[in-house]
Amino acid sequence: MNLEIERVPIEDKSVLRNLLELYIYDFTEFGPYDVDAHGLFGYKYLDLYWTEEGRYPFIYRVDGKIAGFALVRREFREDLEEYCYSIAEFFVMKRYRGSGIGRDVAFYLFQQFPGLWEVDEMESNKPAQAFWRKVINEFTQGAFEEIRKENWNGPVQRFRSSLPIE
Repeated sequence: MNLEIERVPIEDKSVLRNLLELYIYDFTEFGPYDVDAHGLFGYKYLDLYWTEEGRYPFIYRVDGKIAGFALVRREFREDLEEYCYSIAEFFVMKRYRGSGIGRDVAFYLFQQFPGLWEVDEMESNKPAQAFWRKVINEFTQGAFEEIRKENWNGPVQRFRSSLPIE
């Protein structure tokens, strides 16, 4: 299985928009999401991934076929007095779930952006919680903490990613 991970150029924004529809459809299991009058969920932050600093869109392919996407965000956190990376959205097509693709993509992203990370999951999304706890535990060799934040309803894993050793 050949995994390719690439930043999404603006010319492929429509591909990411289409994948976001599948992702949000999957999310209707965990929250009250409805389509609009055109039958679309929409994603109001999509354009910001090409216009705002600190946002990074990725698509991944397995053997040349689209397998999912990830949206990474970097924000200055006043409470921590430093920049922090987070996974804004993370999607693996059902066909590829359980194959290790999600783990490999997460490891790649954590290595691409060394520094402080927080990965948060919705309280109702138990599969995401299990996935991220397992992946982050493996990536950090247990050197992470799980916290709760006032403005979020669910667990948050906080850890540091260092530069890869060459």
